[in-house]
Amino acid sequence: MPATTIAPPGLKFRVERDALADAVAWTAKSLPTRPQVPVLAGVLLRVTDGTLTVASFDYETSSETTLGVHSDADGAALVSGRLLAEITKALPAKPVDVEAHGTHLGLVCGSARFTLPTMPVEDYPALPDMPAPAGTVDAATFASAVAQVAVAAGRDDTLPILTGVLLELAGSTMTLLGTDRYRLALRELPWQPEQPGTDLRALVPAKVLADTAKTLGPVGGDVTVALSRDNATAGNGMVGFAAGTRQTTSRLLDGDFPKVRTLLPTSHNARARIPVAALVEVVRRVALVADRATPVRLSFSTDGLVVEAGGSEDARASEATDAAYEGEPMTVAFNHGYLLDGLASLHAETAVLSLTEPRKPALLNPADGDGNPDSSHHYMLMPIRIGG
Repeated sequence: MPATTIAPPGLKFRVERDALADAVAWTAKSLPTRPQVPVLAGVLLRVTDGTLTVASFDYETSSETTLGVHSDADGAALVSGRLLAEITKALPAKPVDVEAHGTHLGLVCGSARFTLPTMPVEDYPALPDMPAPAGTVDAATFASAVAQVAVAAGRDDTLPILTGVLLELAGSTMTLLGTDRYRLALRELPWQPEQPGTDLRALVPAKVLADTAKTLGPVGGDVTVALSRDNATAGNGMVGFAAGTRQTTSRLLDGDFPKVRTLLPTSHNARARIPVAALVEVVRRVALVADRATPVRLSFSTDGLVVEAGGSEDARASEATDAAYEGEPMTVAFNHGYLLDGLASLHAETAVLSLTEPRKPALLNPADGDGNPDSSHHYMLMPIRIGG
């Protein structure tokens, strides 16, 4: 991280449009919509020895990236991040000249000219230091795994613990867990710890983790996971992620994540193997007659699967689709949105749905090469009770 002493405004540099737009978009993604103080809506531009640093911080999450520029004068400026992101994205594909003039920042790109008001740099908080590196994980695999789990995290701020994803680092295995009480997602993936025998846990805000992983994934290579080892003070734990020239930090959520592993079914009475793409299309069509709270019913037999839904004003829909089913005939109902989320998260051609009873949790897994459930990824769904 750069030193906490910030140079006064006065910067002047030239940079390629795409590089600047990409850097500002990455940094502005985590800006708060309702900042505690106006300066927290800004992104900080700092030029030192031909390197431009673009940073944002809202006391909870920080983002920072660097890129090379042709600089005529070092300095810093603080401007509205969302406005700067919109402007740089819309500029023509030409070099951009950026220069601070007193209380304004000027951008010139071809014949396009913009002047933005600046905010006091001295009022901007110092960015936190990255915690100590804990290890590395493949960027693309990490991005995929986070997307598979974050979809199940809660969005109810009155239950802040459930708005996080539990990150467990044990030996050479990274485990991600997310739940909103109605569904549960678990994903295991390999990673390279800095020290053998690593055993760390962190509850990371799901939105921060999802946004970060999504933008670091295309960078390629490895993502460095950095984690504060001193979490003795509640709320003071911190996690960091870095790849290429980008890095972000976030405060950890405070509290004990529920012991959800015990909820995963360990046996089944019936099992279905279903083509994911076909089932997604059927559920979407049938759910057209269902409102948000209306479940879809999945009726399994050796003949295959029938998906049904009933909506308001006696609207009904049903459609049959192929499924390889083993077990006694069974009908189970799910929230169709949760079911579609789970199917989309599998990243596989075939889904394996394991059932015990119509009112007990069902387990959705991607099928491996032999058609068996892939145990590295579980998506558990709580069924909805239906008549009979």
